[in-house]
Amino acid sequence: MRCYPFFHAFSRGEDWGRREPPFARGFGRRGPDFDGGPKGGPFGGPGRRRMFDQGDLRFVVLKLIADKPSHGYEIIKAIEERVGGAYAPSPGVIYPTLTLLEEMGAIAVSQTDGPRKLYAVTPEGEATLREKEKEVEAIFARMEDARARHGGGPAPQILRAMENFRTALRLRLSRGPLSADEVARLAAILDEAAKGVENA
Repeated sequence: MRCYPFFHAFSRGEDWGRREPPFARGFGRRGPDFDGGPKGGPFGGPGRRRMFDQGDLRFVVLKLIADKPSHGYEIIKAIEERVGGAYAPSPGVIYPTLTLLEEMGAIAVSQTDGPRKLYAVTPEGEATLREKEKEVEAIFARMEDARARHGGGPAPQILRAMENFRTALRLRLSRGPLSADEVARLAAILDEAAKGVENA
C-alpha cells in the first residue's frame, strides 16, 4: 500500500487545509467556491458562517464516496441535491479534490469505464471519517440547513447544463467546417432540445 506522509497528518487531525494546493481552491460559477472562499455568498451575508470552511469539501466528497462509490459527476450532483440546488461545485474543484484524496490513500479507483473513474473509500478513508465524525456531521448539518433555507434562486443544475451545452457546441464547431449532413444533424439536435425545454 502506498504511504503518504501528509495523509497521516490528516488522520491525526492536523490542519489539513494548509496542505490544500491552489487548484483545490478554484473558482466556481458564483465566484470563489465555498471551500476556502470568502464569507458570505448564497448561504449568508456578512457575519454568517460560510458553507464550507477550508478543507471541508474534501470531507464532504470522502463521506459521499463512503456512502456510495461514485464517479465525479455523481458527486457534483449529490452535493447539489444535498444543498437543495443552492450551490453547484465546479468540475475544476471536484476532480482535483478526488485526485488529492486518492493520493492521500483515502479513496481508490475501483472501476474504470473509459475516462470515467468509479471511486470507493479505503480503510484509511473510513478510519478518517470515524475520527472526524463530529466535524463531518456538522458540515452536513450546515448543508441540510442551506437546503431548508434555499429557494427561488437560479438552479445551478440548469446553469451547469447550459454551460456544458455551449461548450460542446463550441468545441464541435471549432473542429472545422461542417458537411451538409453534419449541419442537418446538429440543427435537428438543437431543435429537439428546444422542443424538450418548451414541453418540460
